[in-house]
Amino acid sequence: MTTDTTTDRQAADGAGLSHRQIMVIMSGLMLGMFLASLDQTIVSTALPTIVGDFHRSDLLSWVITAYLLASTASTPLWGKAGDLYGRKRVFQLAIVVFLAGSVLCGASQNMYELIAFRGVQGIGGGGLISLVFAIIGDVIPPRSRGRYQGYFGAVFGVSSVVGPLAGGFAVDSLSWRYIFYINLPLGIAALVVTNRVLKLPVRTRAVKIDWWGALLLVAGVSSILLATQSGGNDYPWSSWQIVGLFALGAVLLIGFVLRERLAPEPILPLGLFRMRIFTVSNIIAFVSGVAMFGALAFLPQYLQLVHGVSATMSGLLLLPLLVGVLTMSIGSGRYISRTGNYRWFPLVGTVLVTIGLVLLSRIGAHTSLFVVGVDILVFGAGLGLFMQVLTLVVQNAVPMRQMGVATSSVTFFRSMGGAIGASALGAVLTARIAAEFPRFLPPSALAGGGDKVSQLVEAPQTLNALKRSDPALHEGIIQAYSHAIDRVFLVAVPVSVISIVAALFIRQVQLRSSNTGPADPAGSPEQDRSDKSQNGVGPGASVAPGQIH
Repeated sequence: MTTDTTTDRQAADGAGLSHRQIMVIMSGLMLGMFLASLDQTIVSTALPTIVGDFHRSDLLSWVITAYLLASTASTPLWGKAGDLYGRKRVFQLAIVVFLAGSVLCGASQNMYELIAFRGVQGIGGGGLISLVFAIIGDVIPPRSRGRYQGYFGAVFGVSSVVGPLAGGFAVDSLSWRYIFYINLPLGIAALVVTNRVLKLPVRTRAVKIDWWGALLLVAGVSSILLATQSGGNDYPWSSWQIVGLFALGAVLLIGFVLRERLAPEPILPLGLFRMRIFTVSNIIAFVSGVAMFGALAFLPQYLQLVHGVSATMSGLLLLPLLVGVLTMSIGSGRYISRTGNYRWFPLVGTVLVTIGLVLLSRIGAHTSLFVVGVDILVFGAGLGLFMQVLTLVVQNAVPMRQMGVATSSVTFFRSMGGAIGASALGAVLTARIAAEFPRFLPPSALAGGGDKVSQLVEAPQTLNALKRSDPALHEGIIQAYSHAIDRVFLVAVPVSVISIVAALFIRQVQLRSSNTGPADPAGSPEQDRSDKSQNGVGPGASVAPGQIH
């Protein structure tokens, strides 16, 4: 009770809001974040059915990649727009864009339409996740923020389980199109709640979007993601197409950096990278994104194909992930709010994620579901310990007027890592399946290049039926697949180790007990105080009644 009273007083001192008011605001924000995070997981269990309807298995991975690409590329733009135009309006616009994309996805008549509309969804999703944390930075001081951000870690954990579960239920009982239509009531509720309860200061300073910088960033990121997606699938990694895409992406990103040095309103102020805690946090976000999204993308497939469970059951079997993320995210958040200490959470969390990946790399065709659940629990506990802490420490270090762009940078680098991880590890899985088939299958099954067997791996129900009609062939296929997916998790281990090394460089900095930000690293303290007064967030700043919306 004492801790809650202290936290409420700190929140009131920093933002003029009580704990109850903050929880009301958070209800709308959590709905918005749940929309975006749910959509990153709900599609995975429905993909085999979608491919079966449209008969385009060659385009399967693009349904995921289109969303990640659009979300990643648009994230910094949403963060900057929120800084310039006010986060409430921009957040609501992101919800509308996301819902429009959801309706269009559900109505898609072919794979090309679905991929294009998933891109529209991704644009909205990029704004939802990045703006949620920026808004929390507006209304809650850093010292109290850990307690509330733990709830958002819980939202991610819930969506990681509810997504595959809801997707499985839709596939088994309704239609895959409902995995997109389910967003409509949730999105409308988020719009209503945020419109009624979200009160933020209106930005009054002159605004200017760096469109050239935006173009260079989107084009550069898109080129690299296209290369990681197509490499090993559509073209060999050493082909001129893939090498050319990587080279083009590098040139465009170098151009983006040069442009940001000159732009009056840069999308990503380079001066922020002079702060070690900002740079290190983004490195951890990127590297952990590779391991996190890359690993999570393949667990439902492993459970359905190897263990023969239904799409719905594969979602239920991910409950240990929810338990790990939920427990550690809320627990670490409350501890940080009570003590102000966060130094060891990223380090312990990245170590646990790495251990979880090592354990997952040892699962086989007949590993018990209990053992798989324990491995997933360890992985989820690691994620819960550090995922939200990275956002907290970055927000604590930057000026209030750069809160949105700094927050979106963490989301951007995590999404970028996830997009690259899902594509690169997907390529590893495809290559390993092709290499493992000759080891476990007779030559007759591989006639014609093994295309028929490859199609079985994309169709869980057909593969499960094979267990009764041809047990030997079924056993060979699941052995090949389990060995291939082991390699995926094993490849993610050294990547995750990099995040451990980066976490060693995070320093403990005192968390502020109010929303008075530090001086701008790219400017003078006096300029920062002036900017905060203009934005209505500095000490002594006043906001006219007409400026609150």
